[in-house]
Amino acid sequence: MRNYKFRLYPTKIIETELNRQLDLCRWTYNKLLEELNEAKEMGIKLKRYDTQRLLVKLKEEKPELKNAYSKTLQMVNQQLWNNIHTLAGRKKKGYKIGGLRFKGYNLFKSIFYNQSGFVIGNKKIVLSKVGKVKAEFHREIKGNVKGIIITRRAERWYACVQIDDPKHEKRQIKVLPCTENKMVGLDLGLNSFVVDSNNNYVDNPRFLQKTAGKIAMIQRRLAKKKKGSNRRNKVKLRLNGAYEHLVNQRKDFAHKLSTEYVKNYGIIAVERLNIGSMARNHRLSKSIYDAAWDQFVSFLSYKAESAGRKLIKVDPNNTTQDCSVCGKKNTGHLGLSQRTFKCPNCKVELDRDYNASRNILIKALVGREPASMLVESRPILHKLKQAQTLKREAPCGSLG
Repeated sequence: MRNYKFRLYPTKIIETELNRQLDLCRWTYNKLLEELNEAKEMGIKLKRYDTQRLLVKLKEEKPELKNAYSKTLQMVNQQLWNNIHTLAGRKKKGYKIGGLRFKGYNLFKSIFYNQSGFVIGNKKIVLSKVGKVKAEFHREIKGNVKGIIITRRAERWYACVQIDDPKHEKRQIKVLPCTENKMVGLDLGLNSFVVDSNNNYVDNPRFLQKTAGKIAMIQRRLAKKKKGSNRRNKVKLRLNGAYEHLVNQRKDFAHKLSTEYVKNYGIIAVERLNIGSMARNHRLSKSIYDAAWDQFVSFLSYKAESAGRKLIKVDPNNTTQDCSVCGKKNTGHLGLSQRTFKCPNCKVELDRDYNASRNILIKALVGREPASMLVESRPILHKLKQAQTLKREAPCGSLG
């Protein structure tokens, strides 16, 4: 299953109808949740098909629901139970969780059209009970369309087209020739976003740090506005737009950088990071979440699979403490402020992140390829607009 995201440009009349559809879905979600809570208090355990049958009763209670496409309401029920199962899964893992919350006004943002109720035409999408919506198809849709998710983000509308076709399972990532045996280890960090085993590095863009002042200013303006007023709603939309821009910046950066590595290397090694544990350091938690390493690795994972590349995740233990030249462990503590690794055995001095990236690749290749192949890897030479790859000084020593 693949998703294609397209921008929608509804007219004012269509946008009003879309907002009405969202509100009907929100009301249905809250009503089904209310029925579940009441049944639980009475000791009755409802199943998914029980709440599905309640939709007929809700249409009698609220005739306006007849103006919504039937399958979109069924998908609201599906979404409710997906949320319930997600909470149950987190509870099993030991997380402290509460109950599901009711959706407030403007907090329900998606309409699901599953398998029917839509037609994709020339520069438009026809939605049942809504009408024709102008769409910007920036790429060709290949495969069988299984569904469409209409989403509102700030003042913008998007259509997420779900595709399912084994014939087009391979992604259109054009890999460079003779790169099947090229390999690289990636060390993700805060000082540099990526340092790889070929001595390249990408600066951390720190998008949140750059936009924090603007967001704080909008938040102060929002706090001064009267709740429920039109001016407050306008400022709130502006704040939502600022956050959306921040999210889009991170996605754009991760997409460009992950595509470059998939194009240039056949084997890519990364650490299997536990972001939750790392973020317990309150001094670094904001920077860790801003770096969005999980998003980058996720993009890298599906692109590598689509392009026939190998992505290997290794245990991060001792990748910073071990020497990548002789293999000896540095028994002394290497603090975050120490940016140079000094081996007490072979006396080599390397940048700590570069040393870690070499160790990550060595761990990934144990039992796969001879370590001598590491020196044959070709560095990324293409410079990205946002993530420019630069070269450090030549390393001391070589991998053995």
